[in-house]
Amino acid sequence: MATVLLVGVDLFFRGKLEALLPGHHLVTSDSVDPPDLVIADIARVEPDEVADAFPTVPILGFANHADTHGLRRAHEAGFDQVIVKAALHERAPQLVDELIASNA
Repeated sequence: MATVLLVGVDLFFRGKLEALLPGHHLVTSDSVDPPDLVIADIARVEPDEVADAFPTVPILGFANHADTHGLRRAHEAGFDQVIVKAALHERAPQLVDELIASNA
């Protein structure tokens, strides 16, 4: 079970992620547990700040498919994976497992 820090993720989508990732511990920034992975809503955070705050933790960023500027900014900030929100919903367990395994 991995600790997954959600950054900028709204409560509605957090509920979806909790259902998609039942084997993982999802936390917010008030948690004392160090994260194994960060999932960030690019539309609600500054990608450079997230990347700077977690330099050794894999970061998975997502945004609406129309937010090409935000997706590009997350790539430039150094996120390990940047995808559209629909793809995260479809592939969350696979993506999380791959990113955690790559950092092990």
